[in-house]
Amino acid sequence: MLVWGAMAAFSSLSERLTQTFASLRTKGKLSAADVDGTVRDIRRALLESDVALEVVKSFTATVRERALSDEVNQALNPAQQVVGIVNEELVAILGGDQRGLTFAKTPPTVIMLAGLQGSGKTTLAGKLSAWLKEKGHTPVLIACDLQRPGAVKQLGIVAEQAGVALFAPEPGDGVGDPVKVAKAGVAYAKDKNHDIAIVDTAGRLGVDADMMKQAAAIRKATDPDEVLFVIDAMIGQDAVRTAQAFQEGVDFTGVVLTKLDGDAKGGAALSVTGMTDRPILFASTGEKQSEFDVFYPDRMASRILDLGDILTLIEQAQKAFDEEQTKELEEKFRSETFTLDDFLGQLQQIKKMGSISSMLSMLPGARGMQDQIDNIDENELVRTEAIIQSMTPRERLTPKVLNGSRRLRIASGSGTTVTDVNQLVVRFEQAAKMMKTVAKGGVPQIPGMGPVARGGGGSSKKKSKKKSGSRSGNPATRARQEQGKTEAAPQQGSSFGLGGN
Repeated sequence: MLVWGAMAAFSSLSERLTQTFASLRTKGKLSAADVDGTVRDIRRALLESDVALEVVKSFTATVRERALSDEVNQALNPAQQVVGIVNEELVAILGGDQRGLTFAKTPPTVIMLAGLQGSGKTTLAGKLSAWLKEKGHTPVLIACDLQRPGAVKQLGIVAEQAGVALFAPEPGDGVGDPVKVAKAGVAYAKDKNHDIAIVDTAGRLGVDADMMKQAAAIRKATDPDEVLFVIDAMIGQDAVRTAQAFQEGVDFTGVVLTKLDGDAKGGAALSVTGMTDRPILFASTGEKQSEFDVFYPDRMASRILDLGDILTLIEQAQKAFDEEQTKELEEKFRSETFTLDDFLGQLQQIKKMGSISSMLSMLPGARGMQDQIDNIDENELVRTEAIIQSMTPRERLTPKVLNGSRRLRIASGSGTTVTDVNQLVVRFEQAAKMMKTVAKGGVPQIPGMGPVARGGGGSSKKKSKKKSGSRSGNPATRARQEQGKTEAAPQQGSSFGLGGN
């Protein structure tokens, strides 16, 4: 699962574009000068993000032409129309429709990885193989990087971590013929019924003739179904030159962006496809094998423009939450048998989705609450887990038995305070009560706010009238009565064990 919220590569560009459109939305009707000013700001933002000049010129020219057309002039909300145009054109330069891998009609499907040294090819080989295994395939990694010291050993480690086969007949470190290994590896995959053969090739610190000659020879020997150009998203303007060199020398079929969590400007992603006409198929962040996923141009464009990425958020939830467990929980809510063990299970499933801040960053308008997102304490879930895990099975099943001495023991065992334990128990009881109400089709009562209104309100007048007749004539007593009516409920945390602020 790729954590899109960790993708710092586009943060600067996103912030600049968001600011541009914020000022644009204050205008009821757009003049030619408004459009030119907006296009000028977009051009500056793209250039500062290391997007290739040719791509910037083409992009802004198209946006300006469309923004001055009748589709905007006659729109009820012209500013929103311009945002929509920029979104569509961003999707276009990111590759348009998402394209999946091309599989061979007769296995094995051969996927060759190419790129500069340090771009993350070997790590990517492990991530890609793990992703394919999850999809039901049986990949084998073929060690053809026989030049870089330790490359074969590293590929063996990532293969073991991914739980896939490895073909490495040569020790590497300058020993062995990579072209022969590649050809033998494809034959091995066919013989051992591996339906995917991933060829990890050598890179160089820079583009050179020997590198391209070797890569071209491996391509000719294996006749791959896909040649994936692996590029470090942090290399900026050099991305275009490197991509064009590989296109001429090897002619890759797709692009994989790596290190998107680094302190980069994002220009590589917006330049490579536009300059080579090759789609970005996958994107990768970090070292974990789960930090890898399919690249969706429309979702990425939406994130850059702070329009949210709800589809990815839904997919992450579907992966993290088991459908059968969800049905069981619903029944537990109805029958009032929801326990702290169930509560713990829900928290652990939420953790599988990634960090809380990354999930919130997928919501539309997230940039407007970036300070709050950045200040979220991700360790709150860990502390909540520790508290529940410090309880006995009986205490988790029946929280009412938690007297003072038990709560002190739990706090000591979890490294928290008795106040933390008390707050967790209150939040659990509130969550169980709210979920039970929802499960039965009722309207939940939000802590400190009362029940959500349904409309109508005829009975409230009668109730108010009846109460007004019972007021005391004593001013002090009457003041206490009014105090009881309006007293706010104590502040509580959220329903999922996260402390309120």
